[in-house]
Amino acid sequence: MSSFIIEGGHRLGGSITPQGAKNEALQVISAVLLTAEPVTITNIPEILDVRNLISLLEGMGVKVERHAKGEYTFTAADIRSEYVCSDEFVRRCAALRGSVMVVGPLLARFGEAYFPKPGGDKIGRRRVDTHIDGFMKLGAECEYDSTKRAYHLRAKDYLKGCYMLLDEASVTGTANIVMASTLSSGTTTIYNAACEPYVQQLCSLLVSMGAWIDGIGSNLLTIHGVDHLHGASHRVLPDMIEVGSFIGMAAITRSELTIKDVSWVNLGIIPECFRRLGIKLQQRGDDIYIPAQESYEIESFIDGSIMTIADAPWPGLTPDLLSVMLVVATQCKGSVLIHQKMFESRLFFVDKLIDMGAQIILCDPHRAVVIGHDHHHELKPGRMSSPDIRAGIALLLAAMSAKGTSEIDNIEQIDRGYEDIENRLNALGAHISRKN
Repeated sequence: MSSFIIEGGHRLGGSITPQGAKNEALQVISAVLLTAEPVTITNIPEILDVRNLISLLEGMGVKVERHAKGEYTFTAADIRSEYVCSDEFVRRCAALRGSVMVVGPLLARFGEAYFPKPGGDKIGRRRVDTHIDGFMKLGAECEYDSTKRAYHLRAKDYLKGCYMLLDEASVTGTANIVMASTLSSGTTTIYNAACEPYVQQLCSLLVSMGAWIDGIGSNLLTIHGVDHLHGASHRVLPDMIEVGSFIGMAAITRSELTIKDVSWVNLGIIPECFRRLGIKLQQRGDDIYIPAQESYEIESFIDGSIMTIADAPWPGLTPDLLSVMLVVATQCKGSVLIHQKMFESRLFFVDKLIDMGAQIILCDPHRAVVIGHDHHHELKPGRMSSPDIRAGIALLLAAMSAKGTSEIDNIEQIDRGYEDIENRLNALGAHISRKN
């Protein structure tokens, strides 16, 4: 287990470019299993979760060529069918959250797949019902294999298109069902589909591979099945979660910062949500400029009631940024209610912030009230452990604002989502070292 040693209290400066989007990369890399022809993907973030997924594909028989940093070509011409049904493969999938995305392509192309309960963050229950229900509507049979501790999905003849109304607008569920539908017979209509930029990007890749998809960008997708897909090229978007993390980092350290090449049109409501916390930011072309602020005041609603920041399906605020916004709010002027609707354990990291001197009332597993200190009572350094990717980066931001030396353990969780983060932040003036 590795740790970060952070000397906090330093102001930052300069510019930083976000990595490719983790959530998109996991989806589009899995989509290469739908064709035997080469698929080239660029701007892939070389983070732990992505590297593990690529390693999983290599074990399946996918030929992987790395041309340069973040640029890969995948050829899934010789898949080892016996391996993808083996105990070892199922065990590896169970340890990797991103492995859920290979189920749809395997089921569509080979007619069989195992779906173990996925690993990853310790943020509460993460249901897979939407995925499995969608596959069964397409005609797959499902039974639980107690030996492998996984669901065994099998298409007797082939998948058949149908109409389905998803029980929730699940991003990964939508992506998985869309991929399975591209090679199904007939037309599949998915209502209440997730429409995040990551899903839009996946659909764009599939279309460039020969799929026929209508309604991209909406919550009503129509997929007309085709016989086969071919090779294509694709570029991953900048990671909106990293963009938001850097906005919060500039604010809590009272630093001037430019975030380069953010793909502003794909950030949705994120910039406005940070503005509600009193953070000034400007769009400069496709960059974001954040000036240094000594104080930032949380807005109130028009009727004067306390501001609420809550996650919601796109185009609402992504839940992955609530941890960052909560930490930033500890040094705002004013109070805010943070409402995390999706995961019941994601706010439990606030006890570490309370130990650092933050004033936070954890109302229940989903809601926390933050009373901002306006930098009059700064956070104190401490030792803590990262429970998941997003809480980990939030704790890193808190440590960077606290004068003195802090230590964060279990930073492998941060490595899962942020590439070479300590060196990139040190280039801006941070003081972070890694201890193995």
